[in-house]
Amino acid sequence: MPKYLLLKHYRGAPASVNDVPMDQWTPEEISAHVQYMQDFATRLEETGEFVQHLALAPQGTFVRSDGEGRPPITDGPFAETKDLIAGWTIIDVETYERAVELAGELSAAPGAGGKPVQEWLELRPFFTGLPTVTE
Repeated sequence: MPKYLLLKHYRGAPASVNDVPMDQWTPEEISAHVQYMQDFATRLEETGEFVQHLALAPQGTFVRSDGEGRPPITDGPFAETKDLIAGWTIIDVETYERAVELAGELSAAPGAGGKPVQEWLELRPFFTGLPTVTE
């Protein structure tokens, strides 16, 4: 079965329908959102389609090599200028169509005012094999 990554974005994706940032939600709204995601994961565990999910903090740093013998370079913690990943869910499903269906369900998690967020989720398949190079 192919595995897919469902990426949630803090920013960088198109705006959701219920576009109120989570830091402006009430504690009850956050709890309802998290519970929806837990229930989603539990249901997929029962069908064997769930692999993993994790949330990420909004702080992040890009790091790259600066060459042999030199310390890595970072761009600094400038979260406001980056496309940031809020978290991910990994699913293991039979078809692409099933992955799209589940992404749509996850997009309907409640947000501000208890209304569905209807956020855009990035759906990406995992590489299943390296390309063959021929000469």
